[in-house]
Amino acid sequence: MSGYLGSYATLGLLLLASVLVFVGAFSANRLLRPAHPADPPGKRTTYESGVDPVGSGWAQVQIRYYVYAYLYVLFAVEAVFLFPWAVVFDRPGFGLVTVVEMAIFVAVLALGILYAWRKNILRWSD
Repeated sequence: MSGYLGSYATLGLLLLASVLVFVGAFSANRLLRPAHPADPPGKRTTYESGVDPVGSGWAQVQIRYYVYAYLYVLFAVEAVFLFPWAVVFDRPGFGLVTVVEMAIFVAVLALGILYAWRKNILRWSD
């Protein structure tokens, strides 16, 4: 299997083998499974933190939880960018340029947190 079409033949054999493995696995599953699987009572009920469910599964979630999660992710990403910067900072030729770039980066994030604070997004009331 050499030449231009040989590559396609190899790809075709690989695809055929993968389809055969897929069909074989599902066929074996169908042949080996029980005819009528047991369904004990309570098997399909929801289970959360060791507490039996009470009431419906619908619950209102306030948007502030998502805002706090978003702010956490934002500052976690900031920390991820600060570590490589701290490693490169002491190398020759990176001094003032890296300080200015990181100052701009932190200033943009500080403006974002200041905006959130001024809009009272960070206030936990109710």
